[in-house]
Amino acid sequence: MKSIQNTARFAGVLYLIITVAAIVAHQYVPSTLIVSGDAATTASNIAASETLFRVGGVGSELIILLSEIVLAVVLYVLLKPVNKTLSLIAAVSRLAMTTIHGLNLLNYYFVLSLVSGTGYVTAFAPEQINALVSLFLDAHHYGFTIGIAFLTIHVFVLGYLILKSGYFPNVLGILFLAAGVGYLVDSFALLLSTSYDTTPIFLAIPIALAEIAFPLWLLIKGVNTEGWKKLVPATA
Repeated sequence: MKSIQNTARFAGVLYLIITVAAIVAHQYVPSTLIVSGDAATTASNIAASETLFRVGGVGSELIILLSEIVLAVVLYVLLKPVNKTLSLIAAVSRLAMTTIHGLNLLNYYFVLSLVSGTGYVTAFAPEQINALVSLFLDAHHYGFTIGIAFLTIHVFVLGYLILKSGYFPNVLGILFLAAGVGYLVDSFALLLSTSYDTTPIFLAIPIALAEIAFPLWLLIKGVNTEGWKKLVPATA
């Protein structure tokens, strides 16, 4: 029981690392460097703050991706007593998202190559470089959204497994099912609709609540030992 509680708290720590790194990579860096509708200023900002873009954007994203791989496996261990097949599906879905986001980082490296102003980049006019920077930043945005679409499967299955577990509160499962709806609608709308560009508050709230409440529960409470004991012998 001590081992599984340590596993639960380790998952909480991984969630915390991912959250902090995501705030830097997905919020602070873009809001600091990217100016919507102004390609020239955006390219100039990135060129002037290349270290921030590399460390805050690329470096933080790498931390997220490495943590996501470990978290997918740890969550599989925590939830496989409920249903091994569904737990595996949840893990594979999260790993699929991680793979897509890893490949998506190439777009940031293309941006860095363009703003460097050296090598083959000298063949482009400044206006062309600015346009290409915006193109690859847009590609990164859509690549990230595609990855989140794959995460939708993970979130729905995770919610179901938590509800059936008996060693996590049902409210956490309900929150994840609601978050799954939010992820599904938001990702598909961003990818398929040209007029949809901002996540509405009624979709953002359940996503935020689920992604905050579950890690906190893992860190503070871990698993309910009595509920865990009821399932583990049956799947041992």
